[in-house]
This record gives sequence, C-alpha cells and structure tokens, in this order.
Amino acid sequence: METALNLSRKDGPSPSRPTLVPPSPPANHVFKVWLTVVVAGLGYFVDVVDLWLFSNFRVPSLRDLGLTQSQITDTGAYLINCQQAGLLLGGVLWGVLGDKRGRSSVMFGSIILYSVANILNSFVTSIPQYAILRFVTGIGLAGEIGAGITLVCEILPKNRRGIGTTVVTGLGVAGAMAASLMGKYLEWRTAYLIGGLMGLSLLGLRVLTHDSAMYKKMLAVEGISRGSLRLLFATRQNSIRFISCVLAGAPIWLTFGIFATFSAEIAPILGVRGSISVPDVLLCTSIGMTLGDIGAGALSQALQRRKLPLIILTSLAGLCLVVITSGHIESKTTYLVVSFLSGLFSGYWACLITTSAEQFGTNIRATATTIIPNVVRATAIPMTTAFVTLKSTYSMTITLYALIAVVFGLAFLGHSLLKETFHRDLDFYER
Repeated sequence: METALNLSRKDGPSPSRPTLVPPSPPANHVFKVWLTVVVAGLGYFVDVVDLWLFSNFRVPSLRDLGLTQSQITDTGAYLINCQQAGLLLGGVLWGVLGDKRGRSSVMFGSIILYSVANILNSFVTSIPQYAILRFVTGIGLAGEIGAGITLVCEILPKNRRGIGTTVVTGLGVAGAMAASLMGKYLEWRTAYLIGGLMGLSLLGLRVLTHDSAMYKKMLAVEGISRGSLRLLFATRQNSIRFISCVLAGAPIWLTFGIFATFSAEIAPILGVRGSISVPDVLLCTSIGMTLGDIGAGALSQALQRRKLPLIILTSLAGLCLVVITSGHIESKTTYLVVSFLSGLFSGYWACLITTSAEQFGTNIRATATTIIPNVVRATAIPMTTAFVTLKSTYSMTITLYALIAVVFGLAFLGHSLLKETFHRDLDFYER
C-alpha cells in the first residue's frame, strides 16, 4: 500500500496576503543536478559497452579458443545465458543495496566489479574461464542502470525527470554503438581490456555524485523498511506492476539478443545475399536504438504520457521483426536498414525504466528499478534457449515467428496493466 506524503498546504492562500512564488534553485544547484545526470549517463555508457562486447566478439573469440563453426552458436548461447544469469543475481543484490546503503554507493561498487571482470576477460584461455567471468561481469553490470535512473528521477522535478532519464539512457545505449565499432576494428582481447579500463577511469567522476534529498529524508523516518524483496511483492498490485514492466521490456531484448546477436546465422537462412557481419548489424541496430531513445523521450514529454509512446513503439518494432522474418529481404543493405528501424522502434528503454522507477515508493524504488531491467535482460535465457531448441526441430522462420508472437503478445499485456505515471509525485513510501 502506498502512503503518500503531504508535501503541500491544503488551504489556499490568505486573501490578505499575496501568493508567494517559490524561488528558482540557485545556479550551482542546477549545475550539480545535471552533472549527476551526465555522470550517471557516462557510467551507463561504459556499462553497455561492456555488456555488448561479447555479442560482438562471440564468433572470433570462440574461434580463437578452438571451437568449430558448428559449436559456436550453442556455446555462444550458453555464455550469453551465463552473463544474463549474473545480471539477474546482480539486479537483486545491487537493488537491495541501493535502498539500504544509497544509490551512489551502488553506482560506485558496480563499476569496480564489472571493470575488473572485463579486464580479466581479455586473458581467458578456456570456455569454463570465459563462462565464470561472463557471469561475474554480469553481476557487476546489473547495478548501473537501476541506481542511476533512480537517482536521476529523485533529483529532478516531475516535469523534467523524463528529460534526465532520456539523457542517461541515450548516453548508455550509445555504448552499444561503441561496442560495435570496437567489434569491427579491434582484436577481442584488446577490446575487453579497453572496456574495463574505461570503467575504472570513471571512478573519479563517481565521487561527484550524492544521494538525493528524497532518499536522505527517508533515512530519518522511523518504521520504514528499505530494500525489502518481500515488500516489493507484498501486494497483488505491486506484483502486477513489476511483472508488467518486465513483459513490456522483453521485445527490446528479442531485437538485440536474438535478431541482432545471431544475425550471422539468421540472415543466410532467410535468403539474404552477401556475408552478414554481427558487428555491422549490432551497429545499425544500436544507432537506431540510441536515436529511438531520444525520440521516445521527446514524444513522452510532448504527450505528457508514458504508456502511449510505449505502445506505439512496441507495435512498430514488432512490425520490423516480422518483415525480417518474412524472408522478403534479399540484399544486405536492406537487411541493415530494417535492422536499424527495429532498433529505432525498440528504443523505448528510457520510457520503460522511467516508468518502472515511478511505479514504486522511495523505500523500494532502487530495488525495483534495478531488478526490473535485469530481469528484462535475463529474458534472454528463455529466449536463447527457445531459439536454439526450436531451430533444431523447426525452420528458422517458424522459430522466429513463434518468438515474436509470444514475446510481443506478453508485452502488450504488460502495457495494458501498467499505470500512467508521468505526473506522479515520487515522494511516497511502500508499507
């Protein structure tokens, strides 16, 4: 149950006194707020770079480790699942810590873990080593987005928090572009090393971030349970909100985790002529998603709504994946264009994570906002398993159509159950 704080006077202004206009915040305060937004965005940028390095280097790294072409798809799927399992565990760990210890401490701790783990990825010599390090990297990567978005939502006024989260996710998703460029021009061990060093270089900027006044005020309130998983699912309403956010975000991972990551296997079977490079497809898709996130944020601000942009973009993303699966794309250029469009319309990550943060009270907001995107990422486990299993029995076309039908059907169910939260005051607690 939500307990809203009464933060405004219920009585009107006295007729004998003029209404006072609240003073504008000082310039140095505004600068600190937007500096925090940019630092959160840069942290998420490095997070996404490290997250997508394996997708770009799956084929060359596994080939260097001695795998044959027939082994690369299944082993690659296994390693992706190890990484996603780490994200799922890390989402719970960092989410709870974000409410118990503060948002800034999570942003600091997670970047240390995934940076060191990624550096170690550059020295692997066997699949078991690779699997363990992708799992540990996943744990570290899980903390960045939830803590950053929670902090930004709490320090900005309601009419501007969508702008702030769009900046964070726009910078973050651009990390997928950087990872794709690294996949095109760098050797895989070098890329992992650079990705880890980029993270460590951000630690100095992390010192400049501080927890929100909203969070600090909560610490002084007695009887408030913080970071409680039980509280997150204490009511049917809370459970529905959580599950709905996850279902709404699953198509984003279908676009990247299946259609882009396994494009080298998918495109030839669907009749695309010419050699398809996974880094090329991921680059086009990530450019589209970066632009889509900015566009979705702008559309949300213009409409003063969250749900409608989510529904529109999900519908168009599904249409793009159907076009790819239909087998009517013959040229490599057309395939890359449609991949760009699928990324563009899947670029509602900012709207989705902002909506997730707005659904829950301050005392479990970091928990929810960190776990939700990582559960979305972890949907890659059933998706990848289904992809590998179905394609061994059915045609590639049937396999992809089945995934589209299930994932997008559940996404629209999730959209229908979500509350509109654009104008919601976030200064409330869950009890």
